[in-house]
Amino acid sequence: MHNGKVVDDRKVIVITGTNSNLGLNIAYRFIDTSDKETRLTFVVTSRTLPRVKEAINLIKAYTHKSKRTGIVDYDYFLVDFTNMVSVLNAYYELTKTYDAIHYFFVNAAQGVYDGIDWVGAMKEVIANPLEAVTNPTYKMQKVGVKSKDNMGLVFQANVFGPYYLLHKLLPLLSAGNGTIIWISSIMSGPKYLSLQDIELLRTDSSYEGSKRLVDLLHLATYKELKSMGIHQYIVQPGIFTSHSFFKYLNVFTFYGMLLLFYIARIFLGSKWHNISGYKAANAPIYVALEMDKSNYEGEELKYGSATTRSGKEYIKAQEIIPIGSSDVYDYIKLKEKEWDEKLKGQITNTRIPM
Repeated sequence: MHNGKVVDDRKVIVITGTNSNLGLNIAYRFIDTSDKETRLTFVVTSRTLPRVKEAINLIKAYTHKSKRTGIVDYDYFLVDFTNMVSVLNAYYELTKTYDAIHYFFVNAAQGVYDGIDWVGAMKEVIANPLEAVTNPTYKMQKVGVKSKDNMGLVFQANVFGPYYLLHKLLPLLSAGNGTIIWISSIMSGPKYLSLQDIELLRTDSSYEGSKRLVDLLHLATYKELKSMGIHQYIVQPGIFTSHSFFKYLNVFTFYGMLLLFYIARIFLGSKWHNISGYKAANAPIYVALEMDKSNYEGEELKYGSATTRSGKEYIKAQEIIPIGSSDVYDYIKLKEKEWDEKLKGQITNTRIPM
């Protein structure tokens, strides 16, 4: 420690949404894939202290079962990306504690779901089962939901809030020759976003629209970050079991969903049905730890977690349609200036003893 900050040779890994299925498996794969002797510090994030404790305990248990010889430490900060004061507090806590951040996984995946259109789901499954479990339209989402900060809630949670925190943390990421990994989605095509509705207030596909925004924001910023020694990648985890939709499923519909996922992969040849959260975390860890980063090549692509029919993992690179990236970035930069002004003098202490 130096002036209260961590300055040794450990690697600091921040994972937002750590207590999600994907967030936990990113931590697990990092433990399995990184150098076994390197000291790691996982910075766990959530909106509540109980969820932080739960995630840390799960990662600790996994670490104890692994063959790591290096020390693994655990830290946390509480952050609600739909509350900009909370975002600023997170920045303050991280800069007080660390001189460098080496990996930052942006695993923001908030939606405003309103259930499942079961009649529509059955029609889609009968008409085209592969499409029904790859690009479903029967997940109902609320329209026009705003945060207390008067922004589109999903826009703020998945795009602007994480972006704002990252850009405040650029000096720490630069000091660590850091790697930023944005988690996108298989469902992030241009059809999900109107440039006249960047805050996603008039769409019934706000989650998918937020992932399209993430794609475009990455294209607009990764070159700029190179000059600071920061790598930035965008990945998509394919299709896997996610905790976020469990509340809309009972035991029969859950196992019915799993059955359809396996049918899609084994019999219909879908490469995107990873099913397992560990396999879904393949692409995030691949770009973080396994890519050749010496010349900054390949950052314009999206890397997807894929599997063969038998479940063997591989990485599939995809091109991103860039239309609208400059418009999105201009909007985000204006929003950033607006909130820089609004947040002056707003820092408070959110560190709660564990």
